[in-house]
Formats: sequence, C-alpha cells, structure tokens
Amino acid sequence: MAEETNEKWTNYLAMTTIIIAVCATLSTFKGGGYSTRSLMNQTLASDQWAFFDSKGVKSYVFEAQLDNIIFQKSMLDASGKGSKVQNQYQQQIDSLNQKIRRFSDEKKVIRKKAEEFVKISDESKLHANAFGIAVIFLQVSILLSSISALTKRKYIWIISLFVGACGILYFLNGFFLFM
Repeated sequence: MAEETNEKWTNYLAMTTIIIAVCATLSTFKGGGYSTRSLMNQTLASDQWAFFDSKGVKSYVFEAQLDNIIFQKSMLDASGKGSKVQNQYQQQIDSLNQKIRRFSDEKKVIRKKAEEFVKISDESKLHANAFGIAVIFLQVSILLSSISALTKRKYIWIISLFVGACGILYFLNGFFLFM
C-alpha cells in the first residue's frame, strides 16, 4: 500500500514536469521570436534615422545655397540692376525655400516611422525578457523535479512546483505584460 502512495505522487511529479517542460519550450520559442522582432525593428529604426540624417544634410545644402542667393540678390538690389535678374533670383529663392520645406516635412514623417520602430522594438524586448525569466524558473523547476524523482523526496518536488508556478507566471507575463 505504501508503494501505491509513493507511485501516485511520482505520477503527479511526471505530469507536472511534462507541463513545465512544455511551458519552458514555448517560452524559449516565443522569447526567441520576440528577440528577433526587437532586433529587426531596431535595425529598421536605425535605417530610418540614417535616412533622417541624410535629409538633414541635403536640407543644409539647400539652406546654404539659399543664404548665398539671398546675399547675391541683396548685392544686386544695392546696385540697382534690372528687375529681370531680380525675378530670376527670387524664383531661385522660392524654389530653394520649397525644397527646404519639403525636406522638413519628409523628416517629420521619417522621424515618426523611426520612433514607431523603436517603440515596437522596446515592447518586443519586454516580452522577450519576460519569456527569458520564465525559462530560467521553468528550467530550475525541471531540475528540482528530476532531483526529486531520483531521490524520492516529495518535498523537493513541492519546492519545484512553487518555482514552476513562478515560471508559469512569467510565461503568461510574456504574452500579456501584466507585471
């Protein structure tokens, strides 16, 4: 009769270890997926920031040209030369102002995209970290369950259940981020 009782808790030990092992496997899988997602979005954000910087450089070139054209026009105004040349200068000034505004607008759109990629990356890191912590607790729980099975010590299995419960809590947190 004592052997039947002993076998009964070891059956529970086996079942809980299987459940914990499945959660550990899923945590590893999901954590890896979120890590990859985080890395990919961080790369996309870096690309957008580089694009943002290149637009800034191009805008600066047009601003320098604008300053030069405005200076040349002011010199022409001081000399009192013809209005046809002044009109050409004004057309260049208007064109450069339009390009500068366009680059400024494009930079706003690019900045927004980059910030969205950073936000997705940061959120993915939170998920990946939760799954990573879950894997640690679940692996320790499996280790304790194995020790319990080898030594036939029920109290070690009970400790492994508490550790496993912490792992499952972090596993669920990996999906829902409630902690």
